[in-house]
Amino acid sequence: MGELLNQKEWDSGKGLREPIKCLEDKWKLVPSFLQVKGLVKQHIDSFNYFINVEIKKIVQANEKIFCDSDPLFYLKYLNAYVGTPDLEEGFNVTKATTPHECRLRDLTYSAPITVDIEYIRGNQRVIKNKQLIGRMPLMLRSSNCVLTNKSDYELSQLNECPHDPGGYFIIRGQEKVILIQEQLSRNRMIVDEFKGAIQCQVTSSTHEKKTRTNVIVKNGKYVLRHNALSEDIPIAIAFKAMGICSDQEIIQLIGTDDNTLKKMAPCIMDCHNLKIFTQQQALTYIGQKCKTKRFPSSMSKMRTPIDEARELLATTILAHVTVENFNFYVKAIYLAIMVKRVIEAESNKSAIDDPDYYGNKRLELAGSLLALMFEDLFKRFNWELKNIAEKIIPKVKAAPFDIVKHMRPDLITNGLFTAISTGNWTIKRFKMERHGVTQVLSRLSYISALGMMTRVNSQFEKTRKVSGPRSLQPSQWGMLCPSDTPEGEGCGLVKNLALMTHITTECSTEPIARLACNAGVEDVRLLGGEEINNPANYMVFLNGNILGVTRHYKKLIKIFRMFRRRGLISSFVSIYPNHNQRTVYICSDGGRLCRPYIIVERGFPLVKQHHINELTRGLKKFQDFLKDGLIEYLDVNEENDSHIATVELEIDPYVTTHLEIEPFTILGVCAGLVPYPHHNQSPRNTYQCAMGKQAMGTIGYNQKNRIDSLMYNLVYPQCPMVKTRTIELTNFDKLPAGQNATVAVMSYSGYDIEDALILNRASIDRGYGRCLVYKNAKTTMKRYSNQTSDRILGPSRDANTGKVIKAHDILDTDGIAAPGEMVENRQVLINKQMPPATLNPISQGQPQQIDYKDVPITYKGPVESYIEKVMVSSNSEDAFLIKILLRQTRVPEIGDKFSSRHGQKGVTGLIVQQEDMPFNDRGICPDMIMNPHGFPSRMTVGKTIELLAGKAGLMEGKFHYGTAFGGSKVRDVCQELEKHGYNYHGKDIFYSGVTGEPLEAYIYSGPVYYQKLKHMVQDKMHARARGPRAVLTRQPTEGRSRDGGLRLGEMERDCLIGYGASMLLMERLMFASDAFSASICGACGRLASRAWCHACRSSGAVAAVEMPYACKLLFQELASMNIVPRLTLKRYC
Repeated sequence: MGELLNQKEWDSGKGLREPIKCLEDKWKLVPSFLQVKGLVKQHIDSFNYFINVEIKKIVQANEKIFCDSDPLFYLKYLNAYVGTPDLEEGFNVTKATTPHECRLRDLTYSAPITVDIEYIRGNQRVIKNKQLIGRMPLMLRSSNCVLTNKSDYELSQLNECPHDPGGYFIIRGQEKVILIQEQLSRNRMIVDEFKGAIQCQVTSSTHEKKTRTNVIVKNGKYVLRHNALSEDIPIAIAFKAMGICSDQEIIQLIGTDDNTLKKMAPCIMDCHNLKIFTQQQALTYIGQKCKTKRFPSSMSKMRTPIDEARELLATTILAHVTVENFNFYVKAIYLAIMVKRVIEAESNKSAIDDPDYYGNKRLELAGSLLALMFEDLFKRFNWELKNIAEKIIPKVKAAPFDIVKHMRPDLITNGLFTAISTGNWTIKRFKMERHGVTQVLSRLSYISALGMMTRVNSQFEKTRKVSGPRSLQPSQWGMLCPSDTPEGEGCGLVKNLALMTHITTECSTEPIARLACNAGVEDVRLLGGEEINNPANYMVFLNGNILGVTRHYKKLIKIFRMFRRRGLISSFVSIYPNHNQRTVYICSDGGRLCRPYIIVERGFPLVKQHHINELTRGLKKFQDFLKDGLIEYLDVNEENDSHIATVELEIDPYVTTHLEIEPFTILGVCAGLVPYPHHNQSPRNTYQCAMGKQAMGTIGYNQKNRIDSLMYNLVYPQCPMVKTRTIELTNFDKLPAGQNATVAVMSYSGYDIEDALILNRASIDRGYGRCLVYKNAKTTMKRYSNQTSDRILGPSRDANTGKVIKAHDILDTDGIAAPGEMVENRQVLINKQMPPATLNPISQGQPQQIDYKDVPITYKGPVESYIEKVMVSSNSEDAFLIKILLRQTRVPEIGDKFSSRHGQKGVTGLIVQQEDMPFNDRGICPDMIMNPHGFPSRMTVGKTIELLAGKAGLMEGKFHYGTAFGGSKVRDVCQELEKHGYNYHGKDIFYSGVTGEPLEAYIYSGPVYYQKLKHMVQDKMHARARGPRAVLTRQPTEGRSRDGGLRLGEMERDCLIGYGASMLLMERLMFASDAFSASICGACGRLASRAWCHACRSSGAVAAVEMPYACKLLFQELASMNIVPRLTLKRYC
């Protein structure tokens, strides 16, 4: 690959707006793609599909409510709508709102869900429009959001950053993102090995049911297994119950080869042994094996076992295969294919499916997850309405029953709000219980928020040490980033999307089925077993359902691809053959990963130079390339049926079908920021993906208007000297997180060992690494049910002097701290008081003199802060909300953590005055000194090239590019350095800052982009002598925030025991912790009460013994469990 890249310079490091010189500028398709799709477009598309299409389908599927007690009563839903975001201000008064207002006031950014209904009220038929049934949390930048289609100026007026990607929710002021969930594909046959036995498993998913059906090998016979059955059913009986009564027909459906006949013979014999020959007998047998329902309905009590079995086969077993009028023929064919797949896998292990293959996976987005939740809540809403109608209608009443008055919108509202705020998706109907579906959007930096939006979360248990699901699969190429995954238990399970990956949304199957029929696909119901299993015929599946049989599969595939390229069917429909199974799969379902490729015909890419010129001039857009058939989307499965060239030089005129738009797009957002990542050892790129999210910088143009609970801002962020294409495409150059530091790679004193860095004091004084830390303090002024409420008083004064007490120094007359004031530890920010009793009603008729208690909001911190701003507002409960934003300026100090973009992190080991720092012959003094021992074992060659390219860029006055698999060439960079009088290899002569003599070696120096990470000494430093203790154990509390003690753990204890330091152990574990003088009875050895032993009824042998209080507590707890610990005192032995 390296030789191939050197043959042709296909990324010359030009900027986005420079003129075209060669077809290598096809990478300009990437910004055009991101303009159309965006980095989080999949989230927004999915949510838009839900609120515009799917919500209407759900309401339509549950459109009528009837009442058993009144056959004339009904409620019918005519239509459903999701409105625009608004707020309820007072009684029945609403006003439009913005995301910024919701963030500040701790509100939920949501829109009303309304329905048009038709119902019976008394003897009248009433039609009512826009009836509220709940509120829907709105995703930012979705079709109903106020930010949609706004210009940059309009966004700035709404206090929003134009580069903010959207795709998240605001729930009670917190930004929440629904993570992409990875699931096994639904409605597909998966053949795998379970406990040594081969099984074919299908997880059927419909709006009504989610069930799993298995065909397994048990004692050499094939059986059908399902949760609704109390025991496994022999497969031949299942076929007979589906109406395939003849043994010959069963064999013809599965296959007539010798191996199949031999394997199926015991199964056929099972029927004869059990005397089952007809459909009725088979249904009776299955009916007896059905599990009894825990709460049988009145209808189910009247059913016979045959009815139960028929209903089970039609609606529960293989539920996604629809059955009309109990005609099971299509379902029988599906079951026959499952048996056939198991038989093949038994003789040929390569026929077993890989569950980790990414073509067998589907990704669930916000839209599909919310659709599941809304459907469950809507069914519950209707069930409640029906129950109310059943109770009230039979009663005699004056006014006619009006069902609208009994609609509770809070059921749907609270259900959706709670699910998104907690991340718990619980749907009892499907036995679905998921946790951690949503997370708080990380606002540490712009790139950390963007990285979170592209994160893919697996439901696989993180504690299990299994390599399969964690390993990098070949099928993930181009779809998932190979570098961006966390270390530790989430490794390989939490993944991130690559730059040009798109996740499909569901599209209608009707036009696809019609096209397939017109292309020669025959209805399977018209064919017999022999025709279906004819080697010339290929079975056609559409989204896991049997569509028919084709005799000319190549022609079918060609027609579909031609229609797709002409834009006559959706761009995201995929079609591919499986020759081993003799099937053609057509997919139009949602959740598939796909990415665009340039189409190659007869050895030439269809995208020509003039197309790229038109794109650059703005005459063409990415969508035009799709419509013109120059580019198409391929999913993971269709990629297997294609021959894709990485670069133009790899194109083979006879076999190549597609060409990559750009090789660097296989990386994700975070890995794409690393310059020259193809020169680094792979773990280093993975480390940088984690640390890039911890780097502080800018979070958006609106960061000064936000009041976040914690926000880090770099004071002087800089754009890196060595860019990558991804940096420009993701707007990282506009919202950077780091600074260009002049680095000298040398060993200077002993303070730079183990990756420690030496910083220049003058650079720090000029602003290098300086950051602002914002924290907020907030409180609400609540009103209580007993007519009392919280209050704020002005500053308290000293009774003797009349001066304001020191703790209230910074308070204004309204009792709230004034903006601009400096706050020290334990000073009061809000002088709040609350009533002592909030539940008990105050007695009437007496003067209400309430003794309020002080509950001040105080500042806690070792370093003083400044009050940036104060906000007074109200929240959703109409309670006063007060927020105070505090600002701290932090200067780099010893122990603060820095990292380059190559995963090389280190803490500051020493800060040196500039006069003691080494300097080169041009008088340049480095900002930072890095130990050269950090290079050999880490093999971060990309960092050495970045230093050269940055140095040359400074001399030339331009940015160099370090894009993956391309970028500025080392040879060209070194020649530029030579042109400006620098050493070709980037080394300079340096002089000692202490002696002034030249150093004995040439020093490798130049600018490197360094990130300041959030880990700072000031946030970690902790020590204490005496302090608060836990009430129960009387031991020091735990944790820095609670002024806790420093724990001497088991390993430290073992170390002290090894040294025989017994007195030190006593001092640390008892005297300095929880020493206690306990009274012990020498006669019985039990704890005494002061000087009296209750067990012995005497005080003669009672003695005081020093012991840890926790030990005494343990003895008492053991005694409460009838275990009597006794102590033997030396004096009484």
